[in-house]
Amino acid sequence: MYLQYLPVIFLAIKYGSHAREQMVARGITEQEVHDALKSGSKHLQYPNKIVSEYKYFTVIYKKLGSDIFVITVKPRW
Repeated sequence: MYLQYLPVIFLAIKYGSHAREQMVARGITEQEVHDALKSGSKHLQYPNKIVSEYKYFTVIYKKLGSDIFVITVKPRW
């Protein structure tokens, strides 16, 4: 299946409280999350989530209208 993603620079990135807590606990910055959304290896997670794997962490998010909503950030291992 081929997926086409819009460039992240045109979308607003919003973070859930759980995602913020996980970012702080793991020392992951907003810039690193932005880089993961832009450059990470992506696949779909049923039913409507997108998983982006990047460096040492994974970002799970949803596209809501014209925004991206980050659900959580977790280690890749």
